[in-house]
Amino acid sequence: MAQGPVEKAINFGPSLRRLLGQLRPERGKIGIVVVLTAIGVLANVVQPRVLGAMTDHLFEGLIGKNLPAGITLEQAIAQLRAAGENTFADMLTGMPGITPGVGVDWTAVAQVAWLALGLAVIGGAFTWAAGWILNDVVQNSVYRMRRDVQTKLDRLPLSYFDRQPRGELLSRVTNDIDNIATSLQQTLSQLLTNLLMLVGVLGMMFWVSPVLAVIALVAVPISLGAAILIGRRAQGKFADMWKSTGDVNAQVEEAYTGHALVKVFGRSREVEQAFSRDNHQLRDAAFSAQFISGLMMPVMMFIGNLSYVAVAVVGGVRVASGQMTLGDVQAFIQYSRMFTQPITQVASMANLLQSGVASAERVFQVLDAEEQSPEHAAALPRGLRGRVAFEDVSFSYSPDKPLIEHLSLVAEPGSTVAIVGPTGAGKTTLVNLLMRFYEVQQGRITIDGVDITAIPRAELRSRMGMVLQDTWLFGGTIRDNIAYGRPGATEEEILTAATATYVDRFVHALPDGYDTVIDEEGSNVSAGEKQLITIARAFLADPTILILDEATSSVDTRTELLLQRAMAALRTDRTSFVIAHRLSTIRDADVILVMENGSIVEQGNHEELLAAEGSYARLHASQFAGAVEEDAGV
Repeated sequence: MAQGPVEKAINFGPSLRRLLGQLRPERGKIGIVVVLTAIGVLANVVQPRVLGAMTDHLFEGLIGKNLPAGITLEQAIAQLRAAGENTFADMLTGMPGITPGVGVDWTAVAQVAWLALGLAVIGGAFTWAAGWILNDVVQNSVYRMRRDVQTKLDRLPLSYFDRQPRGELLSRVTNDIDNIATSLQQTLSQLLTNLLMLVGVLGMMFWVSPVLAVIALVAVPISLGAAILIGRRAQGKFADMWKSTGDVNAQVEEAYTGHALVKVFGRSREVEQAFSRDNHQLRDAAFSAQFISGLMMPVMMFIGNLSYVAVAVVGGVRVASGQMTLGDVQAFIQYSRMFTQPITQVASMANLLQSGVASAERVFQVLDAEEQSPEHAAALPRGLRGRVAFEDVSFSYSPDKPLIEHLSLVAEPGSTVAIVGPTGAGKTTLVNLLMRFYEVQQGRITIDGVDITAIPRAELRSRMGMVLQDTWLFGGTIRDNIAYGRPGATEEEILTAATATYVDRFVHALPDGYDTVIDEEGSNVSAGEKQLITIARAFLADPTILILDEATSSVDTRTELLLQRAMAALRTDRTSFVIAHRLSTIRDADVILVMENGSIVEQGNHEELLAAEGSYARLHASQFAGAVEEDAGV
């Protein structure tokens, strides 16, 4: 399987802004989160200053207890200088709360301790409340994103799904959106808390000691430079990682869906090799992304530790010189840690944020995909007759490969039009154009004179019933699968449809009858039985226009004869288009169109076309006379 070019991040900044824009409907709650977080951060920021005051009380009490009683602090300082202990004396000048001969004031210490405990409780409570509300904000936003993606998928043309591997698209809708939720959940709260913490701590640092604050700030530009350098390297790696994740999902989904064919043709080894290759690419991309982004924390911690050492050394010198108290230095060291911690955490969250933005870009690519052409307000008449006309229609899937050119045909009301021809002739394309799965590029298609491009797609398709060669049944009972054709159908109507299409014949042989649950793959009923159920579904829909695309290809010969009778009843008073390879199923068609290379080369009924001895006659001979001749030759 050839690999396409690796998707790179489109642009981190605009994509991040657009992702955050998804939170706009929750701005009221976000305002409450900001207020609660600010209160919690304020309580946490003040707490080191309070603990510093408690340290001063303890230290001053211990020093004062060892000084002579009955003298003032100034006299004690003078005595120390006279004794040559100038360093000790300088230190005491910065401790005005010392009383010589008096020990620790435990009452004051207890009051400060209770204040610190109260601040811790307040900080924790408000931070928890902010996180709880923010969780609601994120989940609501992701819910809306999932809803928008689902709505978008309903508006995308069939051509979009033809170009997208199913596993890759499912990865965008599930894995990438889940990753966005995880990234937002883990980063938004921390980012808000850390940014407010930076502002609060920076203010307290300048209040305690402007000199030490300037020393601590030297680490900021170094940290930011390292974060930007590492972040740019990691950004593209995360885009590669999620692209590789989509490739692996596409490979697994494809191999699982075609598991039986893989076994039949003995291609298990090739599938394993393809999976191994994609899995290795995912491993390498994930390792690179996580390794590069993982460098962020150690680098930030190293820079923060250098700042911490500088603050401790300069702070100790200032305590010894009496320019600061021990409690202030203790508080400042805590603030230094608190200051570098938000920078480190923000940097370490860069990998989560970049991963989330890379996923968001992939989801936005789905949301930005070109939609179907706009709907119009025109509607089909209530008494729809079902006259279908193709007027000079041209269409191609690729501009350089013309398919249908200037095709015109008319299907009269109640007639059966059979379309035959070799594979690739454009038979199914005609049906896709009629259903508006694709839009005509030239000419027009009308129903009762109304251009189908002027009819809302839902209304147009509600008047049509379709049975495809590839059956689709959902996980549910047989009754539910038949009733899918017309919501609200009564039990009697469901049984009538089942009886008319011979579903009733095999249902009673099942243990639970119509309540038999069809599994996800429909493996507990045969291919022919699945086809019968889909035909019953179309019968129940009671459409004005009926489309049968190889609808009897999966049934046995006896069932086919029975179905022909059912189809005759089903086609009564309905305009029917029958695509068939087995010519025995279309003998009674009113008009048979023979298509080759997107053009109608012959048309007429069965007898007329045989008599013409053209393309249809050759097709007929290849199916019937050819088989006899081959047997005779053996």
